[in-house]
Amino acid sequence: MKIIIGKHEATIYREGNGYTGAISLGFDATGRRRRVKRKGRTKAEVKDKLREVVDDLEAGVSAAASSTVQEAVVDFLDHGMKGKSPQTVANYRSIADHHLIPFIGAANLKKLTADELDTWLDDRAEELSTRTLRLVHQILERAIRHAQGRDKVRRNVASLVILSEGQEGRPSRAMTLDQAVSVLDQAGPGSQHRLAAYVVVSLLAGIRTEEARALTWAEVDLDAGTVAVYRSVRAKGDTKTRRSRRVLKLPERAVESLKEHRSSQAAERLRAGGTWQDHGLVFCREDGTPLDRWQVRREFAAITKAAGLGEEWAPRELRHSFVSILSAHGVRIEDISDLVGHSGTTVTETVYRHEIRPALTTGATAMDKILTKEQTPPRLPAGEPATPRLPTTPPPAAQPATRRATPTKPRPSRRA
Repeated sequence: MKIIIGKHEATIYREGNGYTGAISLGFDATGRRRRVKRKGRTKAEVKDKLREVVDDLEAGVSAAASSTVQEAVVDFLDHGMKGKSPQTVANYRSIADHHLIPFIGAANLKKLTADELDTWLDDRAEELSTRTLRLVHQILERAIRHAQGRDKVRRNVASLVILSEGQEGRPSRAMTLDQAVSVLDQAGPGSQHRLAAYVVVSLLAGIRTEEARALTWAEVDLDAGTVAVYRSVRAKGDTKTRRSRRVLKLPERAVESLKEHRSSQAAERLRAGGTWQDHGLVFCREDGTPLDRWQVRREFAAITKAAGLGEEWAPRELRHSFVSILSAHGVRIEDISDLVGHSGTTVTETVYRHEIRPALTTGATAMDKILTKEQTPPRLPAGEPATPRLPTTPPPAAQPATRRATPTKPRPSRRA
């Protein structure tokens, strides 16, 4: 059976339990005939498939019929992210690997419809936060647009869907003093966790996780006990604001943790041999290359789990804990703002300080005192050492290496 599809002649014939269609697309540069075949159960099905071939040909689409969403996403991440920061590229890859490719990567790129994509995104909205859902859609839309620009698909179905709202993200929280002490115990001397020093420095100095990942040994003075925060893993390597550039005096516990970490890193470097890539980083992978935020999150989750806090804590909450613990123990909000590199006290007060307001703690404080008087410590058997009590004061906090005095303005005199 011969038919004409567009400007091309096609043949449909019975083969096995179905039908096969062949369409002639002319000749290639070597003079050989170009023929494309499609199979189906019925003649109508084969004819539709041949018509798709012709439509793609006339639209300039050159991708194979079996091209998948995963291939389009990988190609976009490999070749369509030029000019983007390494942090952005790593973030996109992580989102694609965790939330996109495992679910829809095997789908046929040409056959993907807006309805199918709409249904899938609605399902994901029941599990993902709004921010993550938007990133998933953004990556997919850009990946298909990238493929469209290379004649691999006719239209971008991802641009046709209306995105639903995802789940509300969990607000940041801060550790109590007891929780912070438990975490410090797990990250203390002799800890088996690779990023123990990362946690200690972040909790006791209040630096951002993006600043800790970019910290180099050249910016650490263990003799003076200071750390210079001048860079981050943001685009162009700059800190979040100019005020974020600061030199901090580290607590002794943080200094000792960094010394132990430097010795461990030297041993790792010897084991790595020629595979070590020297970036001068304080915190890095086993081969010296930069950490990504997912690896930091995994290592931190292992520490919080061992400390009895569970695995739901985020590394950024070490900084929140630093601010809240200092604030709860009487450190001036202006001093805390200087320590964390805020341009003013507003963000420090409204975003980072999580302790209960003092005005609402009077009753609880009084009750604690009353109950403490009623309790007597249990007697211990003779010769058994007493269990050391948890400290009732916060761990020593980092202090600015230098602080400029703020001149006070004279008050204008009133006219009589």
